[in-house]
Amino acid sequence: MTTTLFDPLTVGAVTLPNRVLMAPLTRMRATPPGDVPNDLMRDYYVQRAGAGLIVSEGTQVSTEGKGYMDTPGIHSPEQVEGWRRITDAVHEAGGTIAAQLWHVGRVSHDSFHGGVMPLSASAIEYRNRTTIKGPDGGPQRVSCPTPRAATAADIARTLDDYRRATENAREAGFDLVEIHGAHGYLLHQFLSTQSNVRDDEYGGPVENRARLMLEAVDAVVGAWSADRVGIRISPIGSFNGLTDLEGGEDGLFVAGELGRRDLAFLHLSEPDWAGGPALDDAFRTRLREAFAGTIIGAGAYTPDKAQRLLDAGLIDAAAFGRAYIANPDLAERLEQGADLNEPDVSTFYGGGAEGYVDYPALAS
Repeated sequence: MTTTLFDPLTVGAVTLPNRVLMAPLTRMRATPPGDVPNDLMRDYYVQRAGAGLIVSEGTQVSTEGKGYMDTPGIHSPEQVEGWRRITDAVHEAGGTIAAQLWHVGRVSHDSFHGGVMPLSASAIEYRNRTTIKGPDGGPQRVSCPTPRAATAADIARTLDDYRRATENAREAGFDLVEIHGAHGYLLHQFLSTQSNVRDDEYGGPVENRARLMLEAVDAVVGAWSADRVGIRISPIGSFNGLTDLEGGEDGLFVAGELGRRDLAFLHLSEPDWAGGPALDDAFRTRLREAFAGTIIGAGAYTPDKAQRLLDAGLIDAAAFGRAYIANPDLAERLEQGADLNEPDVSTFYGGGAEGYVDYPALAS
């Protein structure tokens, strides 16, 4: 029989009711000070509990991992308590939820770190901007400063941060964790030759540049188990100042190393969501050969595209981002062939209930 988006899927230690997943989406609505998850966030996630799996917005593993205003963390008792209220409510609504563990690296601003420069693989500037809180309390776009190159002590501390964040995610009631290794953030910065010119064991050949990502995976698995851990990578494309220059070869190397670790899933952030080219089937086939476990695709997906790739055995599930912002009952809408609400881009980042929890569901 043909597998569809609406069939169950076992992902590591959990079984999902369908394969229409909610991609991680930064919305910048945590409560300051302390970047604490709140009741508005709880309502937002509960509305979307019909997804086969919710992957939470990026959740910084430490204060050092923060790069945008009002993004939630998972490194303090108050944050863990806030997330526990969310996961309890999602579970009560029948949902499954993963915490995305996030360290932005150089995509940050020294105002988040008491004047200390952000951390990266090397002291190479990210020539773009991030979002801080402006004088009026609203979002303000500012240039990212030149980061500092991570020392051995910085690396050891960062790995401890990932380990503790995983322990906190377990305590907070998450079903899984996803390591954010994509989009030009810290682990991707170490992998890319555009942001990593180190001459130690973390620089040079891909085996060295991938070391921190794989050590982070091992730290997270050690704090839980491989069947509770997934990772997101962007093997081809241009994200936050990093453009793949190796035709995806670095990503294929990483996928092979991840496959040997029997992780719950590999989540591909594909370049066409950001205006880049779609991944071709030849590359997808090589990824499938490198990683035999569950593969989640995310990008400019339509139901037809997802079904074609499911039929070809190149993905096992599809994650949707902007469609889930505007359609809290997306899985139901897709199964019924119902019309979709259009998202309001102006309310994506920061703010309150408008554009966050007020999109209509089919039942309304």
